[in-house]
Amino acid sequence: MAYFSSTSLLSLMQSLHNTDIGILKAIFENRIPVFDPVFIFITNSAAAIAFGVPVILLLFSFQKKIIQLRHEAVSILIPVAISAILANMLKYVFDTPRPYEVYSFIHKLSVGGSPSFPSGHTADAFSFAVAMILVYRKWLITVPVLIWASLVGYSRMYLGVHFPSDVLGGAFIGAACSYGYIYYAKRKYLKSQ
Repeated sequence: MAYFSSTSLLSLMQSLHNTDIGILKAIFENRIPVFDPVFIFITNSAAAIAFGVPVILLLFSFQKKIIQLRHEAVSILIPVAISAILANMLKYVFDTPRPYEVYSFIHKLSVGGSPSFPSGHTADAFSFAVAMILVYRKWLITVPVLIWASLVGYSRMYLGVHFPSDVLGGAFIGAACSYGYIYYAKRKYLKSQ
């Protein structure tokens, strides 16, 4: 029967942390400062797009009385909101420091003051991206939203405010919230038929 000893587990965790900081150090040390404003813009677009697009769709659906669009907007907005709440709650459960608070070679180039894990910006972006993909199922939507969400995650590391594991955690939470909500909503709809 195989099992991990506490020493093996600590060794694995140290190895993962070393990989985490190694990736972040490589990103930060190889950044090109002329692109800083671009990545600040991308990082700042996370909440604006993730919440703004479904709210605009929802308002438009009420104005034009398009029920299908209303359902689509709600199917995007609800998982994004759930993801944002969950990510922010988990930050205080894990209470991990930001990279710039721990490593002197990392400088804070963007907003980021709450605990580090998971990345809320990345959770917002991936929740929105996955919801859009599941709702619309068109490659013309899939490709741009996945590229944008990935750039949001990368921007959080590039700007020195998140570790790679924070970004992966945020991406997982965002994607899982959208998959979970849309799966639940579809099952509920099918049962009501």
